[in-house]
Amino acid sequence: MDREPTISRDQSRTARKGLGRDVLVASICGGVVALMVGASYAAVPFYNWFCRATGFNGTTQVASSAPATGPIARKITVRFDSNVARGLPWKFEPEQTEVEVNIGQVTTIYYTVTNQAARTTSGQAAYNVAPLTVGSYFQKINCFCFTEQTMAPGEKREMPVVFYVDPSIVNDHDNDGLGTITLSYTFYPVRDPVVKPVASGEDDKRKGNLQPPG
Repeated sequence: MDREPTISRDQSRTARKGLGRDVLVASICGGVVALMVGASYAAVPFYNWFCRATGFNGTTQVASSAPATGPIARKITVRFDSNVARGLPWKFEPEQTEVEVNIGQVTTIYYTVTNQAARTTSGQAAYNVAPLTVGSYFQKINCFCFTEQTMAPGEKREMPVVFYVDPSIVNDHDNDGLGTITLSYTFYPVRDPVVKPVASGEDDKRKGNLQPPG
């Protein structure tokens, strides 16, 4: 009668060590993947901050007021571009395709947005300018792109952009021949829009509407 093969104590110990090593390697790999995913999400706000601070990749700047030196004689043409990403049922276009302005002149233009859906939708605009090297000189005082936008069904809205081209651009001789800047926006859908707080008076009114008649 044949005897069943037996596993020695050393073989059992080796098998347990191998299993433990596999579990350790799997845990390390899982940790590395989680770290990489976390780093990729953390990189998004850092990248946005870096672009705003440096004008990298044509990212425009934010100004609180008009330039101290005022406009200068040199003129430049600013063109306006509009795009809507897939999944956002909006019509989005500038009211004028271009303007000619003095460098340093504060200018207001408008984009028109229409929600073509039968439901409330939200979007956030990304933006840049071309050539990419002039991002640090394009200053926006006010812009719809600073905040998330929520549109009611069928709503149409005018959205302003208040900007100027920083006069210090004339000291950048790489831009001596610059005659045109293109400001471009792309609206992307927001899946989980931020809920705006309700004013206390409005909140009381809503609560009153929920009370049964006496």
